[in-house]
Amino acid sequence: MVRTNDDAVADAPRGNWVDRFAPAAVKPYARLARWDRPIGWWLLLWPCWWSAALAAGASGARFPDPWHLVLFLVGAIAMRGAGCTYNDIVDRKIDAQVARTRSRPIPSGQVSARQAGLFLVLQALVGSLVLQQFNRFTFGLGLASLLVVAAYPFAKRVTHWPQAVLGLAFSWGGLMGWAAVFGRLDLPAVLLYLGAVVWTIGYDTIYAHQDREDDALVGIGSTALLFGRRTRPALAMLFVVTAVLMGAGLWTAGAGVAAFVGFAAFCVQLGWQVVRLDIDDPDLCLAIFKSNSFAGWLLFLGLVADCLARQWP
Repeated sequence: MVRTNDDAVADAPRGNWVDRFAPAAVKPYARLARWDRPIGWWLLLWPCWWSAALAAGASGARFPDPWHLVLFLVGAIAMRGAGCTYNDIVDRKIDAQVARTRSRPIPSGQVSARQAGLFLVLQALVGSLVLQQFNRFTFGLGLASLLVVAAYPFAKRVTHWPQAVLGLAFSWGGLMGWAAVFGRLDLPAVLLYLGAVVWTIGYDTIYAHQDREDDALVGIGSTALLFGRRTRPALAMLFVVTAVLMGAGLWTAGAGVAAFVGFAAFCVQLGWQVVRLDIDDPDLCLAIFKSNSFAGWLLFLGLVADCLARQWP
């Protein structure tokens, strides 16, 4: 039975639109899908849009295919929601032991695991409909990502590197955008994907510092616990590797000056995160984590500008 109380989730922004405007019966499901926290689907979306824009430039297109951008947006929202719902079903006992997550819909009793499972299926169907709009290669590639998504909730039980598994899943769009244009994978897309994987490890390490004490008590692993006081140099190294891999992806795709200007701005923003980080300030960690959406805009706009610049005589 769905509880219709108005209990807010502790790790969601105060006064978000779900808490303020969603009908009571919808709120638990909106919270399961993290509709109250759009940063997640933005971070899932960026590799898709980067890859689509990089492929557009490589193919000589004036602009990334708008229809593809819309499909990736809908797919990112649906599949991020499905992934979060699945994660909450698997982690419901762990979430009940962590202060930041015990108010989530399943451990707090707002929905049952069975109701969450039905909602998961509904979101997955939306994601499937999105995939069916692409070519066969892209459709199959998208289905393959589900293997990584399924493994993610269990990674923290066996390794201190669950962020790496998250990166493999969250960065899959780096392959998808290119495949949607060319119907195959090439080196630029693979390099972009690998760079996005390392980028994800970096930003999710920052995020994980909010929970490191609870994670240690519960007995689950994270790179935040692994790096500890060495997080700043570790993060710097991760972001350097990100820059090398993504830069190589742009270079092998034949990207122009505008793309590299956006890429340089992206790298500067990552550097700012390293300098600004204070792992003992959870609110700052969350703010820096969220700033990665801005970093995504910088690179994407540079890639789009490069497409437009190629059309000039």
